[in-house]
Amino acid sequence: MIVLDLLTRTLLSAKADNVLGMLLNAAYIFGMWGIFRKCGLKPWQALVPCLRDVCVGKAAGREDAGRVVAFVNGLMIAIDLFALFRFGDAAAQDRISDALQIAGVALAIIEIIYTVRCYIGLIEVFGQRRAWLWLWIPLESVPAVMWGWMKKYQPLWTVSEMKSDMADFFSGSKAAVMDQGLTVNLEERTATEAFKKKYLLRDIHMYIQPGHMVLLLGGSGAGKTTFLNAVNGYEKAKAEVMLNGRNMYTEYKDMQYEIGFVPQLDLMRGSDSVYRTLMDAASLRLPVSFSKAERAERVEEVMKIFGLTPVKNNLVSKLSGGQRKRLSIAMEFISNPSLFILDEPDSGLDGVMARELFEQLRMIADQGKIIIVITHTPDRVIDMFDDVIVLAKDSNRTGRLAFFGSIGDARAFFGKERMEEIVKSVNRQEEGGEGRADEFIKKYAEVQHA
Repeated sequence: MIVLDLLTRTLLSAKADNVLGMLLNAAYIFGMWGIFRKCGLKPWQALVPCLRDVCVGKAAGREDAGRVVAFVNGLMIAIDLFALFRFGDAAAQDRISDALQIAGVALAIIEIIYTVRCYIGLIEVFGQRRAWLWLWIPLESVPAVMWGWMKKYQPLWTVSEMKSDMADFFSGSKAAVMDQGLTVNLEERTATEAFKKKYLLRDIHMYIQPGHMVLLLGGSGAGKTTFLNAVNGYEKAKAEVMLNGRNMYTEYKDMQYEIGFVPQLDLMRGSDSVYRTLMDAASLRLPVSFSKAERAERVEEVMKIFGLTPVKNNLVSKLSGGQRKRLSIAMEFISNPSLFILDEPDSGLDGVMARELFEQLRMIADQGKIIIVITHTPDRVIDMFDDVIVLAKDSNRTGRLAFFGSIGDARAFFGKERMEEIVKSVNRQEEGGEGRADEFIKKYAEVQHA
């Protein structure tokens, strides 16, 4: 009798849990029906598993995350169906069962992560506090019903309003290809994220003259590094990049040492001397036709240019911050490239050391080289630059060209004196900016056509 009573209680408890789960699921669907209606989506889509997840992502402005949730839920349904069938003997079935459980746990973790992203997006769309997340995560049906059917909860914008006309806006102008200098005609740089094509960069066209030192500006995520990687051929885009009349993409193997790239973090061995470091760079970057004596002569010449001769026998680990930066640049200068790209070369340097470094870069540019620099403190050395490139995220979060031209023209175009103020003007409001990226992207296109 005790066993029978225990079994009865267990069955009734399981049945009650199942009924409660069904009621909560129905409430969630009911709530999403209202949310979809408010956000401009078809309410009936709340009834369809997986499609509902995609639509939650759309309503939240997180469609990519919604697609991931839908895909993961589809896999979990497939696993549940697969578990109904039996394969082989009991041992084989146990192994399959264990594997399915592990896969189910992994998928559940992924689902939670991307579902949270969707809910954060919904919170932003409805203009509510992040504290709501603590109710959405454990008991999603309650906020879903409240937001879906209570008048006090209204989205700040609908799905259609999230879709900016910037997706179809193009400048329609291309830069002319010259025999000398750098011409960039970049149509798009894309990536695949959550099974969907994502635009990282679009519609960027410019011509940079030889001997010009160019500042590359843009807020976080505007695509500065992606743009530079597209220019130097490291990550190819749908683009035509011409350097001194030659195509960087089709002739990359022959031209790879025509571009010197200095990353923010150097990759030098601290146990090598300055001279050995540069000799190794010469062996890698100079043509094989160069003799050892010719390589040594080139190293001596470069050390003299960058003021490294007095420390030629010092270990890299013993150099000051400024000396390490100069050595990093000298390694790339060994091959005498036509284009220099530097990612925050003044990072960690004080004002005096930074100015000395940029004076050397100015000297290189004056030899007819093209210098493109990313720096987060541009105003302290702005007099060194000829031109400025301003990249900005449009309302679709795609990197676009908001301006290219002289420093003086940039100040007049944006109505700002300082370069840091220009960056602030194109940054999104939630990033502390003015949120005027679309305005300046379109304004610059109009100026180009004028």
